[in-house]
Amino acid sequence: MDIIETPLLVLLPLRPEHAGEMAIALSDPDLHVFIGGAPLTAQELRARYERLVAGPAGWRNWVIRLRAEDQLIGYVQATIDEGVAELAWVVGTPWQGRGLATESAKALVGWLFTQDVKQVVAHIHPDHGASAAVAAAAGLHPTDQMKDGEVRWEATA
Repeated sequence: MDIIETPLLVLLPLRPEHAGEMAIALSDPDLHVFIGGAPLTAQELRARYERLVAGPAGWRNWVIRLRAEDQLIGYVQATIDEGVAELAWVVGTPWQGRGLATESAKALVGWLFTQDVKQVVAHIHPDHGASAAVAAAAGLHPTDQMKDGEVRWEATA
């Protein structure tokens, strides 16, 4: 899996060894209001990352490293199936509001469209304005379709 770079960020292929640092980055309970669940311990996250790394070839996961702070701050993921990539992004609370999720999502969408991906999709809670703004900046548009209470956003290559 490729490393994806931007001026501010490096998207690194997920490894189980990232779990300790990511447990800290994702530790704010408020972060989980829209993504669900609760913060995981480093051990729980490592087990999850081991499953993700071992999962199907279509599961693509990157951690986001902020160059200036040399610190992991979140993740992006794409589940690819038959030319369609389902996207998700999460940036830890201390780094929100700085355009880092937008930069990550734009870089991911750009990279996916250089692969065999023809369409990208994200499902966003209608009350999550920040994620809607990230999706729009990454070139996705809302549709009138809903899935599990979330609006389907999409873009085509």
